[in-house]
Amino acid sequence: MPEAPKILSDSADCIDDIVVENNNKVLKFIEDVTADADEVQRRVLSEILSRSANVEYLQRYGLNGCTDRETFKKVIPVVTYEDLKPDIERIANGDTSPILCSQPISEFLTSSGTSAGERKLMPTIEEELGRRSLLYSLLMPVMSQFLPGLDKGKGMYFLFIKSEAKTPGGLVARPVLTSYYKSSHFKNRPNDPYTNYTSPKETILCLDSYQSMYSQLLCGLFQNEDVVRVGAVFASGFIRAIQFLEKHWSLLCKDIRTGTIDSKITDPSVREAVMKILKPNPKLADFVEAECSKGSWKGIITRLWPETKYIDVIVTGTMSQYIPALDYYSNALPLVCTMYASSECYFGINLNPLCNPSEVSYTLIPNMAYFEFLPVTRKDELTGSISEPTALNDKEKQQLVDLVDVKLGQDYELVVTTYAGLYRYRVGDILRVSGFKNKAPQFNFICRKNVVLSIDSDKTNEVELQNAVKNAANQLLQYEASLVEYTGYADTSAIPGRYVLFWELSVKDSTLIAPSVFEDCCFTVEESLNSVYRQGRVCDKSIGPLEIRVVENGTFDMLMDFALSQGSSINQYKTPRCVKYAPIIELLNSRVISSYFSPKCPRWTAGHKQWCTQN
Repeated sequence: MPEAPKILSDSADCIDDIVVENNNKVLKFIEDVTADADEVQRRVLSEILSRSANVEYLQRYGLNGCTDRETFKKVIPVVTYEDLKPDIERIANGDTSPILCSQPISEFLTSSGTSAGERKLMPTIEEELGRRSLLYSLLMPVMSQFLPGLDKGKGMYFLFIKSEAKTPGGLVARPVLTSYYKSSHFKNRPNDPYTNYTSPKETILCLDSYQSMYSQLLCGLFQNEDVVRVGAVFASGFIRAIQFLEKHWSLLCKDIRTGTIDSKITDPSVREAVMKILKPNPKLADFVEAECSKGSWKGIITRLWPETKYIDVIVTGTMSQYIPALDYYSNALPLVCTMYASSECYFGINLNPLCNPSEVSYTLIPNMAYFEFLPVTRKDELTGSISEPTALNDKEKQQLVDLVDVKLGQDYELVVTTYAGLYRYRVGDILRVSGFKNKAPQFNFICRKNVVLSIDSDKTNEVELQNAVKNAANQLLQYEASLVEYTGYADTSAIPGRYVLFWELSVKDSTLIAPSVFEDCCFTVEESLNSVYRQGRVCDKSIGPLEIRVVENGTFDMLMDFALSQGSSINQYKTPRCVKYAPIIELLNSRVISSYFSPKCPRWTAGHKQWCTQN
């Protein structure tokens, strides 16, 4: 595997030449692997299968040490997480035999996707950290082609870790970014002007979200003239940082003015790291105070950090709902989506980072994993539903195509084979081929398969939502009321966003049902949703209380009439469980007769429920 280029010198005299040389190496690497994409893919698969020839999973299906594509595709099934779950549970429970991978599983990466309400566990190996570092190393040389001088300033990035747990077998289970930020690859990264951040690593590695956010904002404000780019992982996270600033700017100004840090910041390592940066600066405090106390926060990013050239956040998929807010706060700075990655694998990068967010496409880097693609068909553009098989027969398995054989304009589900022990694994992302870089295809991210509601990193699918609504609606039966129909949407008009459900009821006497009953229904829905949602409510505070809006009788008949008027087929129509189309939301809101909110947070603990039981 090619290594990530490194900056090798601290000397200011030669650093510019080294940056240019490093950038040229990276760009040549991208040219080489995309020009020879099919051969790189062949070598990647052969290497994975050679290493894993003796693992139980491949022997189970009779691969018998073969490393060619034809045999691999013939005997190895295309699988989902549920297919792998028994093997993954064996590893989690302490089985160290080579079940999925010849190398030891170093930890589990917890996916934002869920299985039976719990986070999926993706096995990983130590060397994958190097592969992720490689992809990160490609980003800024690409960006510098469009915006020179980024090596002369700092990045103000709001980066956070999340809670982790241990499996019964003793392996750590945590989100992929928490794993990366805690690794030596991040903490001890070489001197590189492109990874020169305003936030000390101690502020990023603080588990207390308030202390981490406060200290990162304080450092970012104090170094405001050095900042040339700002960002977070998701658009929602960056907007939360701005909302946090709106609430706490007076405290932050006090700290800048006096060169001290607020007493609420109690983590010793955070205080020590921040105090190495902070000095009394009354002039800067006056400036920040004057800007934040103005009536409007339009353009606050460029007002406080005037050298900022762009915002680096994910705004594709469900994150596109935050684009108007980002434009408002930034005076429409470029919104840059640099890379495409997941817990399963890091996939690719955006080679045209200053494009419009609606046109973002990612070039898959061929040496990251072995990629295949399952063709899918959009059934209904109004509701966004997707037609694709859940379990594949032999004929459907043959429809999978290799990286270089995808067709322009076609939608596919991504299927990966990784170095860490996933073989022909269906990631669940739906991609559309938008073009090619040499022989490597470029893809628009269309959606996450089956996801109906999402605010932040939560992904609630239709089955989970149906079960949660059913549990809540059962509470109405004692009042001689029942749920006729429902739908929902992710309301991000305020921060944090919330799930909104529209309920149409059949009720004998609505006056018999107290508001507290519907509030309990809201809470029951939340209690029934997956652990990623509940963590967002309880720990991260990234999701607001769920709301139920009761609508007039006949509302869902009107919704069907509207869909049919837009071209839906009456024979195929079914009520969408998620609505995004503005006219539909307007119709539903116009029929609301009452609304209720969840009165408290649902329960959440780190780790899977069964681990807590076993411990």
